[in-house]
Amino acid sequence: MAAHSSTSNNDRALRTATSNQFFAWREFIWGAIAGAFGEGMMHPIDTIKTRIQSQAILYGSQNQKGLLQMVQSVWKIDGFRGFYRGIAPGVTGSLATGATYFGVIESSKKWIEETHPSLGGHWAHFIAGAVGDTLGSFVYVPCEVMKQRMQVQGTRSSWSSLPMKDNISMKHGGQMYGYYSGMFQAGRSILKQQGLRGLYAGYWSTLARDVPFAGLMVMFYEALKDLTEHGKQRWMPNSDVNSSLEGLVLGGLAGGLSAYLTTPLDVIKTRMQVQGSTFRYNSWLDAVRSIWGSEGTKGMFRGSIPRITWYIPASALTFMAVEFLRDHFNERLDDESKKEATTLSADRKGTLGEVA
Repeated sequence: MAAHSSTSNNDRALRTATSNQFFAWREFIWGAIAGAFGEGMMHPIDTIKTRIQSQAILYGSQNQKGLLQMVQSVWKIDGFRGFYRGIAPGVTGSLATGATYFGVIESSKKWIEETHPSLGGHWAHFIAGAVGDTLGSFVYVPCEVMKQRMQVQGTRSSWSSLPMKDNISMKHGGQMYGYYSGMFQAGRSILKQQGLRGLYAGYWSTLARDVPFAGLMVMFYEALKDLTEHGKQRWMPNSDVNSSLEGLVLGGLAGGLSAYLTTPLDVIKTRMQVQGSTFRYNSWLDAVRSIWGSEGTKGMFRGSIPRITWYIPASALTFMAVEFLRDHFNERLDDESKKEATTLSADRKGTLGEVA
């Protein structure tokens, strides 16, 4: 009986150590690290993008600043700290969405390809990326709301210089919100004043932006990897390109192209999350109609340059970090799993011999 139990346990452990698991747990860890790294490095550019896109909420649609004017304005009024406002919720959200994005991509695309062969290839990559980003949105969206409101506020002195009434900032005829000193204070304040609806402001507009963006980015990345591999086999069959360098270049291209194509969705999301408790836009469609009617194509693509400027290096650094972590740690972990599997196999044979 004891021998049978030992054999059963060895069999179970051996299957766990050697089978091709759908759940790629390592990718969740690598994705979280890479996501936080990319966000931390590129946060100042994201601050500029957020401020450019939210100007119409604060000041109306007239005389809006361009890229260089906004950089000068932030530096002059808020200084160095102004560029890094909201970095704590930004990194926290990127930890969550990076983990689910890369973890679900590697786990679910195998499942999709094996259970639904007709959806294999680039469609599997698109679906996996979209699902991964959707799961991360439950943590990412509240963090994004806090981050963007803190980015818009800048430092306490600049926010307090705005017209105030009962400690609430008043701009463009609308009531907004008090100054947030940090991530946790921002979360408590929003939850107290607006409830969960405030923390999840613009949730559906975030999904409307991020689902196509996430799907497009991983689809473009995998397509570029296939194209690069085809080119290497045809013209440089003996070449050995570093996978981290490949991730850096291809990740940047995939991220930049996906970011540009989804800029209008980002504009809508940003304005709905920044507007506060007085709703200038009543719904996603209302925001589309209002922005298109008053600002046209230029309004829909406002902030596209800093958005692309942010996503090219951020995506490049993220994919580079993931490929680096895969190369340097997966091989070591695989070797340890193989040793464990060999040991378990030997134990199993010994146990069977004793039973016989």
